[in-house]
Amino acid sequence: MSAVTTPSKAPRSANVMPETPGWARWANDHRKWLFAAPAMAFVIALIIFPLAWTLYLSLTDSRGSVRAESNFIGLQNYFDVLADTDRFWPAVGRTAAFTGVALLFEVVLGMAIALLLWRPFKGEKWVRVAILLPLVATPVAVGMMWRLIFDPNIGMANQILGWVGIGPQPWLAGQSSALPTTIFIDIWQWTPMVVLILLAGLTSLSDEPQEAAMIDGASAWQRFRHVTLPLLMPTVIVAVLLRGIDALKTFDILYATKGRGGGSFNEVETLNVYAYGLSFDYNEYGRSSTVLILFFLIIIGVMWALTARRKKEAARR
Repeated sequence: MSAVTTPSKAPRSANVMPETPGWARWANDHRKWLFAAPAMAFVIALIIFPLAWTLYLSLTDSRGSVRAESNFIGLQNYFDVLADTDRFWPAVGRTAAFTGVALLFEVVLGMAIALLLWRPFKGEKWVRVAILLPLVATPVAVGMMWRLIFDPNIGMANQILGWVGIGPQPWLAGQSSALPTTIFIDIWQWTPMVVLILLAGLTSLSDEPQEAAMIDGASAWQRFRHVTLPLLMPTVIVAVLLRGIDALKTFDILYATKGRGGGSFNEVETLNVYAYGLSFDYNEYGRSSTVLILFFLIIIGVMWALTARRKKEAARR
């Protein structure tokens, strides 16, 4: 009698894993966004709510108190502000002049100082510490310090000019000299920041292009113009972007040196100072919100232009 054999079940492989749920696969594929989502939501909430509230106030005639009853007036505030040739447009001009002149000098001086610090030399660490000292103090403290230095009567600046036979200057007290003086103060404090950014870019450059240019007989200026500057241009654009936006928003130095309204004749009144005065001096919240929204659009436009330039330079590389 032959034995009857029954087929046995194949043993379950130990390597077979249970099927992963669909939501778990989706979470794994998008994990970088899920980890960043809480922080992104927090930042967006902090940005959107103040911006939306400011936009709403700009469409009303709110004044006296933000809790007082206000009427919706649409774009009337924008028409009034854009037609204001006494305060708004002069403030726009001063903002552009302050930002443009300060940024130009800070980038040029920052580049020159960064090139000097690029190669090691004796006492390099002490020189770097001395150059970075202006960044240690707060802008308000810097403004008060230079206000004392530029005082027309007891200031050190006029005393030094007297030693070389130059008469006293009004500095911050003059209508035509106040804005250039505040630009000088901004240059003194923030040029070291540009130096740090450009110096970091220079130290990251390879030495091979420089050595090849030297072998070809290129002079120092030719090496800088045709080798160093093109390679450093993306870093220069980053420095211009960061410092330019910061200069556009300058308020503390101007307020610390000239006070309300940017002086008796509004000689240093930029858009920031103008909006602050409308809010806290005259309690015209609708009009000040309009100025801030327009200022915000200007900053966004500048950021877009500089970012586009940076991408264009990066594409060339």
